[in-house]
Amino acid sequence: MEYFYVFQTLMHWLKTALFFLIAGMVVGCASRDLPRDPALVAERKGITFLSREVPAWRKDNGCFSCHNNGDAARALYLASQKGYRIPAPVLAATTAWVTHPQRWDENKGDPGFSDKRLADLQFAASLLAAKSSDLIEDSSGMKLAATRLLSGQAADGSWPIEAKDTLGSPATYGAPLATHIAVLVLSQIDSAEAHSAKAKAEQWLRTQVPVNTVLNASTLLMALQDVQDADAETKRQQCLQFIRRAQTSDSAWGPYANSPSEVFDTAMVLLALAPMRANPDIAALIQSGRSYLAANQYDDGSWPETTRPSGGESYAQRLSTTGWAVQALLQTRD
Repeated sequence: MEYFYVFQTLMHWLKTALFFLIAGMVVGCASRDLPRDPALVAERKGITFLSREVPAWRKDNGCFSCHNNGDAARALYLASQKGYRIPAPVLAATTAWVTHPQRWDENKGDPGFSDKRLADLQFAASLLAAKSSDLIEDSSGMKLAATRLLSGQAADGSWPIEAKDTLGSPATYGAPLATHIAVLVLSQIDSAEAHSAKAKAEQWLRTQVPVNTVLNASTLLMALQDVQDADAETKRQQCLQFIRRAQTSDSAWGPYANSPSEVFDTAMVLLALAPMRANPDIAALIQSGRSYLAANQYDDGSWPETTRPSGGESYAQRLSTTGWAVQALLQTRD
């Protein structure tokens, strides 16, 4: 009987290894015809890494996480939208989870490390990414997901995931980025309550978020991307000036104008600049950021986690950092 269990365990691990080997091969096939630009190679390695890690958390821990099934999964949904062939089992559990917001309270995470408002934001953002990638047929869960977000809005219109003035991180966002993501979700819902909450959030972003960090400048650029008025244009120019001034000697970005480069902050700049890449000056900034990301990737396809303060160790932040880096590379490809 003991030999039977040993054989059964061995077969399980062999099947798992074979699955992820095939997953890596299939992901790589999606863009085999592309030139071996280091940033494109980094993009594919990152997607292969996330294809292995995203489903592993649920299997190993019995719950869904903000980092694996939020930020990291969103990168894979975007990769699918951009033409990568992500094997169906990689995102199956995440998709089944995020499409049923009524079950989110049943998640069996560690209460000491769980934040309901953050989890609602992360899972709602994944649901939106799945919808945008045409990987779900029924998007009725969006309304319930948006309703859940409404309870997390503060009186001033923001989503205060962390203490006021706390510098946001890859997995926990900070209030400006959290508020911007909430606006993206609420934009999917046509209701008076959603419109009112969205208007308050947009007003808070425009008037209460200072352009004093790279993350704030990047978030505001994304939030004001389609706003056409003089005040919005003035704010956009402030953000662009700050980003140019904050670029480091290695042509990337850290959290502040005089701080060392970080992967997350660089990824956020690339995402903010992506819609403007037709401008040659902006294209040059993007290229420098892409080169930085390619040069600072680990051999396994992940990126070193951006932590606050810098230099910490965190699996959650590593997965989220890698998710943001992959999204940045995907959105800034020619």
